[in-house]
Amino acid sequence: MLDRKTLLVRQRVEFLKIPALEMSIYDAATGTQIGVARESVNPWLKVLRLLISPRLFPTLLEVRERDDGPVILSIRRGVTLLRSNVTVRNRVGEQLGRFKSKVFSLGGGFHVLDAQGNPVANVKGDWKGRDFRILAVDGSGSELGRVTKKWAGLGKELLTSADNYVISLDESHPLSPDATSLLLAAGLAVDIVYKK
Repeated sequence: MLDRKTLLVRQRVEFLKIPALEMSIYDAATGTQIGVARESVNPWLKVLRLLISPRLFPTLLEVRERDDGPVILSIRRGVTLLRSNVTVRNRVGEQLGRFKSKVFSLGGGFHVLDAQGNPVANVKGDWKGRDFRILAVDGSGSELGRVTKKWAGLGKELLTSADNYVISLDESHPLSPDATSLLLAAGLAVDIVYKK
């Protein structure tokens, strides 16, 4: 799943349940489901989320190839007050990198750092917060990828907070497998850094 360059991410809508983020991940070219991402939340924390903004609590998003499969990527956000700090770990628990949100940004954005804290990319949002560009930090400003919100239909848009995203990485930029995983995680993290 992590070798794909374009993914379609659909948030699952579940009624009459205490909220926890769940997403189905599809191969954008074929439309076949290739993974799931599910927020792992303690039951007492789910109840507190009904009373207090979920952004104030830590969260863990686990990405799997199947519902019952092993975790291949984990995305953890700590307690958020002014700035979000998100760490990304691979299937064996090694840190791939982290995301550090920008304090002042009109459309939203965050820095993508590798495991050693070196800049890999910047994620910048538009003024509506619907489209995010993943930009190189080498001074060229070239676009490594894009996260674009897709229209989900009038009913879903008006009645739920569930979104659909396309995460696409530019094929012309050669990236290591870890960097590719980190940038795909950045696309998934848009929701937990800015939308939750």
